[in-house]
Amino acid sequence: MEPVEIPGGKGRIALRADGILHLQWDQRIVVEGADARAAMAKVNEICQGAPHPMLVDMATTRSVTREGRAVFSIPCDASRIALLGSSPVDRVIANFFLGVHTPPCPTRFFTSRSEATAWLLDGADGTGG
Repeated sequence: MEPVEIPGGKGRIALRADGILHLQWDQRIVVEGADARAAMAKVNEICQGAPHPMLVDMATTRSVTREGRAVFSIPCDASRIALLGSSPVDRVIANFFLGVHTPPCPTRFFTSRSEATAWLLDGADGTGG
């Protein structure tokens, strides 16, 4: 599927041929509560109740607000989530989220797209951890 714009215009999401949802945030944006709610609503709309693994590309995101982090801990149609970053700042954002909030599904931080994809596909049947 072609990427669709997330309401609010800060990113796009697509369901790839391998069954992975790919959420791509725009460069240098701050993800706020409304952005997170819009992204999760779009995930649920695309999945229609059939959970998929999700790759969240946050490599160029400036930050995520407290409200945004809280929204991301609400269950949606993602079966597991790989947070993909590239900098120490990305790692701090991800580790802070994972340390303060209980993710709704298995969630890990990666700096390698191929490792993130392999982990997502390893648990695509819902049995991996």
